[in-house]
Amino acid sequence: MLRISKLNAGYGSFQALFNIDIEVNFGEAVAVIGPNGAGKTTLMRAVSGLIPVKSGSVDMEGVDLINTPSHDIVKLGIAHVPEHRRLFPRMSVEDNMKMGSFSPQFREKYAERLEFVYNLFPRMKERRNQLAGTMSGGEQQMCAIGRALMSDPKILLMDEPSAGLAPVIVQQVFELIDKIKSDGLTVLIVEQNVKQVLKVVDRAYILEAGSLRMQGSSKKLLGSKEVQKAYLGM
Repeated sequence: MLRISKLNAGYGSFQALFNIDIEVNFGEAVAVIGPNGAGKTTLMRAVSGLIPVKSGSVDMEGVDLINTPSHDIVKLGIAHVPEHRRLFPRMSVEDNMKMGSFSPQFREKYAERLEFVYNLFPRMKERRNQLAGTMSGGEQQMCAIGRALMSDPKILLMDEPSAGLAPVIVQQVFELIDKIKSDGLTVLIVEQNVKQVLKVVDRAYILEAGSLRMQGSSKKLLGSKEVQKAYLGM
């Protein structure tokens, strides 16, 4: 479904990713894990067309994303929940949801998708008239995920969804991710919380200093002594 091959990307003269190969199949939940500064956010931005790619390829169902404008990448069925959520804080929850279906092709499904999101996140329906910036971090994360789901995506990109959240809220966020996955949506998630994310994904890639160090099933990586020592404190 999504295929990243020999990807090299960065910012100006600084290279953050080196020859990255990642594949996400339909219906899978795949994680890219690693420490802060490993290049995880750069990877997401490259897939979404938010930064230029130096070389390599990124394909979505055979369509070349590198040469596709970012606003057209959304139309192909890719939705991005960015790091730190990036909501419109002075707009209501519902107006933030509307921004997720801004493109004309999504507007005709607005009412249907809004009902879907409110069923998934009942708290967002309760707070639909509240300014997004006045909600808790966990509620803002729900709003950001809901906004992304408004476009009825084929694949959901999630960048550090647990960042800055209290442990009890982190648990709730990963339960929501598990629910989204069980509903059949394909998910690519980058995350530092290795233990939690490996419980909800099918496979994972470990990214360190811009290069892939290891990959495998979540079960395999959870059982790896190297992963346990480096990321799980065991």
